[in-house]
Amino acid sequence: MAIARKFGRAMVLVVIASVMMGASLAYPGWNNNNGYAWPPKQDNGPTEVPPTKVVVGGSENWHFGFDYSTWANKNGPFYVNDTLVFKYDPPSDSNTHPHSVYMFPSFWSYMRCDLKRATMVANVSDGAGDGFEFTLSQKWKFYFFACGESGGFHCSTGKMRFSVVSLPRPWKWHG
Repeated sequence: MAIARKFGRAMVLVVIASVMMGASLAYPGWNNNNGYAWPPKQDNGPTEVPPTKVVVGGSENWHFGFDYSTWANKNGPFYVNDTLVFKYDPPSDSNTHPHSVYMFPSFWSYMRCDLKRATMVANVSDGAGDGFEFTLSQKWKFYFFACGESGGFHCSTGKMRFSVVSLPRPWKWHG
């Protein structure tokens, strides 16, 4: 009985070797990394799309009267690790209506422009030069932004508010 088992195992190995030999003859070059080898070439697999920097408002930057909710809808979707850049002029003799950036903890505080519940993430000077950068660091998170100046007037009347959801980063396939 032990001899039959050893003979059976040997036959299985011979069959497997024959199949592999047949496969190698049917696909010459299977071991030359021409698409049949494992692991596949490094450039054939998917890679994560790199993060982007997006200037809030585009060429309009961050100012009173621009509809940022419409801008966000047209320029989305936004993904984890994308960076929003808020550019605005600091206070000066010629800029008597400065801006800031606040983040609201909930949809309801955002809808009411309730600054008591919001957190300032950029003050009136942070948007100067290259601007203030905010990275969307959590996936599936709703972010609610607004200008907190003039007691919420810029948020409620000046349209200086918008929301985004940071989605998981997409993948790009290489061929």
